[in-house]
Amino acid sequence: MTRTVYVTGIDRGDGRQVVELGVMELLTRQVDRVGVFRPLVHDGPDRLFELLRARYRLAQDPASVYGMGYDEASRLRAEQGTDELVSQLVDRFHRVARDYEVVLVLGTDYADTQFPDELALNARLANEFGASVIPVVGGRGQSAESVLAETRNAHQAYAGLGCDVLTMVVNRVAPADRARIHERMDSRLPVPCYVLPDEPALSAPTVAQITQTLGGTVLLGDDAGLSRDALDFVFGGATLPTFLNALTPGCLVVTPGDRADLVVGSLAAHSAGTPPIAGVLLTLDERPSDDVLTLAARLAPGTPVVSVPGNSFPTAAELFSLEGKLNAATPRKAETALGLFERHVDTADLMRRVSAPSTDRVTPMMFEHKLLERARSDRRRIVLPEGTEERILRAADVLLRRGVCDLTLLGPVEQIRKKAADLGVSLGDAQLVDPQTSELRDSFAAEYARLRAHKGVTVELAHDVVSDVNYFGTLMVEKGLADGMVSGSVHSTAATIRPAFEIIKTRPDAEIVSSVFFMCLADKVLVYGDCAVNPDPDAEQLADIAVQSADTARQFGVEPRIAMLSYSTGTSGSGADVDKVRRATELVRQRRDDLKIEGPIQYDAAVEPTVAATKLPGSEVAGQASVLVFPDLNTGNNTYKAVQRSAGAIAVGPVLQGLRKPVNDLSRGALVGDIVNTVAITAVQAQGPRTA
Repeated sequence: MTRTVYVTGIDRGDGRQVVELGVMELLTRQVDRVGVFRPLVHDGPDRLFELLRARYRLAQDPASVYGMGYDEASRLRAEQGTDELVSQLVDRFHRVARDYEVVLVLGTDYADTQFPDELALNARLANEFGASVIPVVGGRGQSAESVLAETRNAHQAYAGLGCDVLTMVVNRVAPADRARIHERMDSRLPVPCYVLPDEPALSAPTVAQITQTLGGTVLLGDDAGLSRDALDFVFGGATLPTFLNALTPGCLVVTPGDRADLVVGSLAAHSAGTPPIAGVLLTLDERPSDDVLTLAARLAPGTPVVSVPGNSFPTAAELFSLEGKLNAATPRKAETALGLFERHVDTADLMRRVSAPSTDRVTPMMFEHKLLERARSDRRRIVLPEGTEERILRAADVLLRRGVCDLTLLGPVEQIRKKAADLGVSLGDAQLVDPQTSELRDSFAAEYARLRAHKGVTVELAHDVVSDVNYFGTLMVEKGLADGMVSGSVHSTAATIRPAFEIIKTRPDAEIVSSVFFMCLADKVLVYGDCAVNPDPDAEQLADIAVQSADTARQFGVEPRIAMLSYSTGTSGSGADVDKVRRATELVRQRRDDLKIEGPIQYDAAVEPTVAATKLPGSEVAGQASVLVFPDLNTGNNTYKAVQRSAGAIAVGPVLQGLRKPVNDLSRGALVGDIVNTVAITAVQAQGPRTA
């Protein structure tokens, strides 16, 4: 039977999109096929569904998502009654439910509707759908006592109408009241109550939204600049020194277009990072001269300068009425929303309450969800040496918004801040360190000289070496100032991992450093090793790679069943290459009798049950291998790339194994999502072996 979760409210303005997004995140961690249904919809694009579709790669036909429009529903109810309206909506819901394991229902929004008993309608629909309900109560602008009373009343209303209330969520409360409300609600309701504080970044409109609403013209700026949140508005009218003192981080400067001094001054302040602004809005349809615009573009590349026709007073009135929305065009808001949800909701308990049907399938998205959740459960600090690289900064923004780990970024501090400001990304509490000027440089030089004294390295030479960001970051890991390091987006593999070989070195139980890729196929995750480090391992090294790969697989929730790959299966072939694999298999059995292993075995017999039944009947591994160990780098590297390109698999890695502390290398073509995953993997490695 399809499991259904119905997120609803009691009035408009509760910001429940945060909860809907958070619940969708939980559901997609459990199952592959999650459907969405919105019983009643307004005209125009459904911003939240477009966000869900883009973020979670939903294949659902958008036409199936919606029950009917509000106008149609109002007419139907007036002409044929509520029972007929509900009957038709139930029929349309079941057309969706039959195709999905779980359905998330997005309740009505209480905005510009003609249903005076909208709460009762939501409750009845939830009951008819067989759904469990998560009511959301908005607390913005209310006292703690008012929020408490409203939440109790909302629970009584839905429970009294026969709903299965999973949990209550109070959203947008004053941060100072959050803990008190949560404590009091927890003891007064029969279900958990989660309390989310008001988050200004979620309600802040983007510069693009402001431009569209006001009919503005973009004079300067790029897409990244236009996506910045306007966290505050500062209106220019004072002299430049007074005006600059009024600027706040993330503010939108609003000034008449003929005040070139304020335009240039605010952009110069942004360029210096004191403070970074969202952009400049010019009123009165006045535009600075071309010379001023040219100077502005050089001062703060990408920062938007927008001209609007109105004067400052009506412009201000419209600005203060605007509110940011979650949609596919605001991915940073989505990350902020999920971070807020995950910080203040007991997601493990809520997931148990939802009790979506479990599945043995592990899709790429489910693997990524579990990876981020695991990293978040025991936060570690990861150092990113390439702190001025755009993709690294964008990944850092995602990681910090989601609360995945703590970060240290290396590079010239002011340059990092300026680049982040230009990109419109937030570095939050990230630590910024410049190896050239850091007070740690001298002690790191002494340590490196000690470690490499046998190679003739002096303190003077070491002083230059440790100013390199990869050496500096590796020493931070070695000295316990960071738990792991990720580099390689603009550095070679050798530049990234050589410092680790020299400084961190291998674990006592590891003969060599090797690597694996997590190959995320449509319905499972396979672990490939070694496809990136060792060109032609001998039997002992191959056995070491197999053991390390099995332990890495288990650490990330993949039950290891090891296939030692060759061009021959079982005893059917002979030769030096097959004998090497056979010898390595025996060594693994001798060292680790707890591991399931088969070898030599061909790839098809390792992963395809029908082939395995013919070639190795009765094997515990054949046909269901999860860890595939290649005999050499040539075979492994080509195979992972062939599977990645031909089968559409997502390859996460390479993940280095065998080091005493985790250091991982990025492909120089790594996308932001690849970097996020690799940092999360490194954080999980730093947590230690998986115990459950």
